[in-house]
Amino acid sequence: MNGDPLQNGVSSLRLDKWLWFARLARTRSLAAKLCASGCVAVGSHVAAKPHHPVRIGDAVTMELPRLRRVVIVRALGERRGPAAEARRLYDEEASLPPEDDRRNWVSLFAEEDEALEAQRRTQSV
Repeated sequence: MNGDPLQNGVSSLRLDKWLWFARLARTRSLAAKLCASGCVAVGSHVAAKPHHPVRIGDAVTMELPRLRRVVIVRALGERRGPAAEARRLYDEEASLPPEDDRRNWVSLFAEEDEALEAQRRTQSV
């Protein structure tokens, strides 16, 4: 294949291939497992199959154990190239810890924060 996939008549690409091309999954088999486990959604549809089509403009959401990542597909890609090339395939929309992780998040400095708060309370009295 040479040139842009859209010029070659390709308007979509398998989700597992695109995740691998974009370097959002380390291997293509891992990308397929993410899809099969329901961790990836395209638009508002959970992509339960690795062959789910991805098109330019689609929002791809990945629910990972400690991170929810939302990217917008900007190009389909032709190969798994270097990181700089892969980064041009998408725009990062958001990367947030999942809702339940944000609620349970504890600062590494929680003990010092509590000590400082106690100090402020005693000084203001």
